[in-house]
Amino acid sequence: MQEWAVVTGGNRNIGAAIARRLTLDGYKVAVASRTPPDHGFFAEYVPLDLADPEGAAGALADAVGDRPVTRFVHNAAIAPLAPGAEVPQADVAGVYAVNVGSFIALAQVLLPSMRAQGVGRIVAIGSRAALGKQGRTAYAASKAALSGVVRSWALEMGGEGVTVNVVAPGPVRTSLFDAANPPGDPMTRKLMHGVPVGFIGEPDDIAHAVSFFTGDAARFVTGQVLFVCGGTSIGFIDPEGRADVTHRHAGAFPEAQP
Repeated sequence: MQEWAVVTGGNRNIGAAIARRLTLDGYKVAVASRTPPDHGFFAEYVPLDLADPEGAAGALADAVGDRPVTRFVHNAAIAPLAPGAEVPQADVAGVYAVNVGSFIALAQVLLPSMRAQGVGRIVAIGSRAALGKQGRTAYAASKAALSGVVRSWALEMGGEGVTVNVVAPGPVRTSLFDAANPPGDPMTRKLMHGVPVGFIGEPDDIAHAVSFFTGDAARFVTGQVLFVCGGTSIGFIDPEGRADVTHRHAGAFPEAQP
């Protein structure tokens, strides 16, 4: 019997990398997102409006039916930009609905299948921004909330073979990152050179971590937050006068050279 994995926001960028990796890991992947996938690494597309967690949960339940879903990755998120003193309450509510509320609602739909199979792996995609980021009050708060959810669920679900963890990316090259940080822009170079490992991550870096948490090798790991961030959860370094990046991966990131 081939098991299923559900990936929200699996249509592009990090979500697409996760869908690809889980497909290669042997799961049948259902991509749940507002728009169709721009790749071929999925067995089913489930259109969902995650701004309505209750409606999304009903739609997912209808779509998966009695399929043996044992893996769930909540990657979908929204991140409106606004200073904390000005962020509208509607934005706060909207961010929580997509980033946290839908995570809880969809996981509740899938838990009966995980319990029936005697195994479940739930992974929420968090963010280094949970440690604080200017202009991202609602987003940072929602990503920080995920750690509370997974810690609570780890205590509640461990005896059922269900593990729950967070993978928290730092700067990762996606279409959204490139739009906010144009290649060649001085501020983009400053950001890159401030990352301790000396380069911006790629979506596959996040997918590798998700693959570990969704596999049986992680059966003894639950309630944890793993920062996959190039060291930025510790801090950014001063890019001025930084020496050239010389490690074995530097060739893949020519822009990392000061």
